[in-house]
Amino acid sequence: MATKFYSVIVVAFVYLITTVDISSSIKCWVCRSDSDPKCSDPFDNSTVPITDCKQEPDLYHYPNVRPTMCRKIRQKVNGQWRYFRSCAYLGEPGIEGDERFCLMRTGTYNIFMEYCTCNSKDGCNSALAGTVPANIWKSPYLGQDRQTDKVGYRSVSL
Repeated sequence: MATKFYSVIVVAFVYLITTVDISSSIKCWVCRSDSDPKCSDPFDNSTVPITDCKQEPDLYHYPNVRPTMCRKIRQKVNGQWRYFRSCAYLGEPGIEGDERFCLMRTGTYNIFMEYCTCNSKDGCNSALAGTVPANIWKSPYLGQDRQTDKVGYRSVSL
């Protein structure tokens, strides 16, 4: 009788392990400043619900890739700042794993972009303070960082 009881317990335990999704997911702020001005910095989350990234749809061009991080993109186009906060499907947190650093890119036609990616806590893409631009390390007092290119941004292979 006891053997049968233990068998039922083992089968129930195996069933729970294989059917219940116990994976953790991150929750991120998802908004665009062009449709909600409170999405810009300083960030005001009073009109934006936090989103469980596990509920985000699959990307058709990257099947089976799920979001595991949060991302904040700050973009300046022709003098106009735009902010995008979302779940991130690809990339790494920060630069070389340090979330204090953001990847910055400057393009032609007056375009500037800053990508900040994090996974340290839910809602980590709300940050304004605490993120250090990667070009801060190029300073006449600190010398040139060998991983920094001529304009002072961290060189990262994408």
